[in-house]
Amino acid sequence: MLGMFERFIDEFERRSLEPEAAVVQQTLSEEELIAILPQFDGWIIGDDPATSEVLSAGAAGRLRAIVKWGVGVDNVDFAAAADLGLKSAHTPGVFGREVADLAVHYVGGLARQSFRIDREIRQNGAWPKYPGRSLAGKLVALVGFGDIGRNIARRLLAAEMTVRVYDPYCEPIDLASVERREWPQSIGDADFILFSAPLNDSTHRMLNRSILPQLKDGVRIVNVGRGPVIEEQALVEGLESGKIHSVALDVFEEEPLPADSPLRSYPDNIFGSHNGSNTVEAVERVSRLAIELIADMLK
Repeated sequence: MLGMFERFIDEFERRSLEPEAAVVQQTLSEEELIAILPQFDGWIIGDDPATSEVLSAGAAGRLRAIVKWGVGVDNVDFAAAADLGLKSAHTPGVFGREVADLAVHYVGGLARQSFRIDREIRQNGAWPKYPGRSLAGKLVALVGFGDIGRNIARRLLAAEMTVRVYDPYCEPIDLASVERREWPQSIGDADFILFSAPLNDSTHRMLNRSILPQLKDGVRIVNVGRGPVIEEQALVEGLESGKIHSVALDVFEEEPLPADSPLRSYPDNIFGSHNGSNTVEAVERVSRLAIELIADMLK
């Protein structure tokens, strides 16, 4: 939304709201938010830490309403907002298709090593011919079967892959050829493990060192959910031993990815910038929804 902010100014003004865009790369700190929030009546929240302390500081000033932009809500203390008398809303189920498109793009990129080929051609003047892996017939362990997960499954099935779902809270599965297991049951069968799960107590570091021995040799791992769902040191150990062939991560335990992260050392890995939902069409749609929600609550 920040990258396209100019196109939403008329929408704010039409609703008698005066917008101000944060100057930020990924998130503001709690200290920064505590300092500035009391000046504002409403807050459209990205991935910033909307903790009890932050919301209390805002509520002690002018803050009256908050909207969480996007799907993930693990960074917002909605219970604290309610206790403080703040009106709140979020925008669930809005990015399923866009994040699914990226997830399947990563699956194909890991299977064919296309990102590495591109880098070798551009940076080294090489002309590599790495042998890829066919997608048809491969088994994907899909962790998380909400709106994003269901959209991912449809795309994987179209590629003739087998999909096995791990999600204790999902609604009945309505897709043919999709079976359900309890994590980490039979995880060693998977050629790909794809995470689209939200972050909560049960998903935090669900892929960790203790799971590594159970994985198939050469497994490929994709994460478009939340970074802390995976223990990154476990990925490093798996990559170093060869247990994990490669990973494609749009999200990380620490964002932006530190310059000295050992994950950068493995040439087949693919990295995103927590950008899975960022298409012009999706940002336009969700931003206008967020503006409508905050305006209604501030009436």
